[in-house]
Amino acid sequence: MPKSLWTLVWHLSAIDQIWAAVLSIAVALLDTAPIEVQRRIVNAITQGHDFSPVLILTLIYGGLVLIQGLTKLLLNIYRSWIAENSVRALRSFVGGLPSAQKPRENKDDVRAQGTEISIVLAETDPVGTFVGASVSEPLLQIGILCCVFGYLAYLRPLMALVALVVLSPQFIFVPLIQRAINRKVSKRISTLRAASAGMVVEPSDLRAALRRQESRFFHVFRLNMIVFKLKFSLNFLMNLSHHVGIAAILGIGGWLVVAGKT
Repeated sequence: MPKSLWTLVWHLSAIDQIWAAVLSIAVALLDTAPIEVQRRIVNAITQGHDFSPVLILTLIYGGLVLIQGLTKLLLNIYRSWIAENSVRALRSFVGGLPSAQKPRENKDDVRAQGTEISIVLAETDPVGTFVGASVSEPLLQIGILCCVFGYLAYLRPLMALVALVVLSPQFIFVPLIQRAINRKVSKRISTLRAASAGMVVEPSDLRAALRRQESRFFHVFRLNMIVFKLKFSLNFLMNLSHHVGIAAILGIGGWLVVAGKT
């Protein structure tokens, strides 16, 4: 089994990641193309009385949206297949370890068995999800961002500059919050492993063991609630910066129209 997570990703799905990356680039490009068609439709409506160009552009827009939607559908299904195939491979590997077939004789063995149970039942799904989206999702988002900023810079460099200024705080708070989430998730995994070990051992004091388990489950509950708060706060901040950017662009664009500079 590879030592690092990225080595694991490459080991489980090297060729699939390449194809997923190709689909991500295609989706990013197709996601930007309809914006230009929308602009041309508006220009055709405001600049003339001939409906034929508007109709042609509308059909082109519908075709682009359909192709983009189908490509994204294929990408999502493919990423899900990569994730589930990775989960299956990880579970087969952990279940086939020699240590998983041996009877447990001491406390360390029991703890190891609890860890294996936790990995098979709970921890492989998040890892598989990461494997499925680890390359294609960042590439897709970065591709869309680059295409949109490039398009804005081509049309109106001022608009691109405003959007960059408004969205730049995300480069600060997103990594900070994500690192905090990762720390809490790591603690949750460790606690669940301890709880799994506690379920397979035969305690000498049943009541004390139950209290320890209850304490672990309450700790997991608290960690989960902290993770939810961090995730939803991150979503709130990202949505806020997104809509502030839209408001700024609409305001500047409206001023340019009123001032006759566009």
